[in-house]
Amino acid sequence: MIKNLNVLLVEDDDVAAESVTRSLNKVVPEVPVVNARHGREALDMINESGKIQSPYIVLLDLNMPVMDGFEFLEEVRSTPNLSNTVIFVLTTSNDDRDRMQAYHHNVAGYMVKSAVGPQFSKLAHLLRTYKDAVELGA
Repeated sequence: MIKNLNVLLVEDDDVAAESVTRSLNKVVPEVPVVNARHGREALDMINESGKIQSPYIVLLDLNMPVMDGFEFLEEVRSTPNLSNTVIFVLTTSNDDRDRMQAYHHNVAGYMVKSAVGPQFSKLAHLLRTYKDAVELGA
């Protein structure tokens, strides 16, 4: 069971980011959410101590400017101290090629935004269950 968990939401759409954050705050208010607008900003936050505390999970959009989700996955999986990062893809893409490529990078799950329910309610409940059931290293 994860005592403290943090979420790094990598999402460039302000409306989606606000909806996800609001939903998570409603269901798991004890889980802080930090937002990055693209993969490069997320990597900077992970590498700067104090920006995102361990243990954390990443909710990753795929289509973003500067560094997209796939570039972020490549970087994280090829960096030894980050390679075990728990990452869930949260995207608008329902393309099988995107899904297969994401799973090739060992994502913990692939969620299409339109399928996670109104105001991201299914995502929030998934995170609650995940937090209560999984053990992550700090």
